[in-house]
Amino acid sequence: MRHKGRHGRTSWNEARAFSVTALFAMGLTGCATKPGVATSATKGTSAPAPAPAPAPASAPAPASAPLIREALVTRFASDAEAAKLALHLFDADGDVVDVLGAQVFDGGYRGRIRLVPALPVGVDRKHLAWVAGALEDFDDFFAAIAKQREVRYRWRGLTLRFFRSVGNTTPNAFARGWTVSYNVNGSIDTTAERARQTLFHEIFHLDDADHGDWSPAHLTAIQDAIERKCATSTACLEPYAPTSTVVRRGTYYAFQPGNDVHEYAAEVALRWYAEQRAVVRGERPVRRPFKCGPAENRRAWEAVAEEFFGGVDLVPAC
Repeated sequence: MRHKGRHGRTSWNEARAFSVTALFAMGLTGCATKPGVATSATKGTSAPAPAPAPAPASAPAPASAPLIREALVTRFASDAEAAKLALHLFDADGDVVDVLGAQVFDGGYRGRIRLVPALPVGVDRKHLAWVAGALEDFDDFFAAIAKQREVRYRWRGLTLRFFRSVGNTTPNAFARGWTVSYNVNGSIDTTAERARQTLFHEIFHLDDADHGDWSPAHLTAIQDAIERKCATSTACLEPYAPTSTVVRRGTYYAFQPGNDVHEYAAEVALRWYAEQRAVVRGERPVRRPFKCGPAENRRAWEAVAEEFFGGVDLVPAC
């Protein structure tokens, strides 16, 4: 378990108000626990439908690839190590590293936050290294999953925009339109592991949207039933929480008031990834598999796995 985990995210409803799905530091405590044939999704529906025609897990290499590569060389001319990382991301997965344009970010009750471009070079290069390491981990992980079954999930061909918040440590990251924006001044991503978890959560939001905004139609009833039973009682919610992240003066992040089903779905997906990854890497299995908890857990676990990850489940039976 890792303490002082992901410090918070905006709810999906809040995020739509300012056109992003965002991560915010809310002072959380607790812990959170390539290739191949993986494919990206077409829009899903609530009714059963035939599987879509396969599509690449990353965007196809653009005809302008040489120009993009040249731009990356120029962009990172001041830091050879950072340039190497950025070029590897582009060459291996089609990911393009850039900066976020200066803007004032509407953080809802957190106020308006000034964001400025921040190229991840020099002392900030570590963030680019963590992001690169996370995406390489996803490549290896999904290659292993693809040996089991084809999946409808995209994690490559992204635009990665780096920024710095001024006078604030939020938002930590946000995602939309196959772009993940990452704060080098964020309060969450202080280790490679935390950055990897943040990225998996954010990329899931992108895929959820790409699957026709899948989670409301398929997980709302489960989340609502849990919240009717427990309200915001941390003790009651504990068996249902996909991760152990708890909002300070609140409850488990997946059930924190103001967070809707999109956040619950992303946390279930993160838990699925963490448990499958442990099996793939030959690590000690988790002490209490999520699916082996209350019946609601298994239903959510199986729904997310079937829609996004080919129904693959390497975790031993309960």
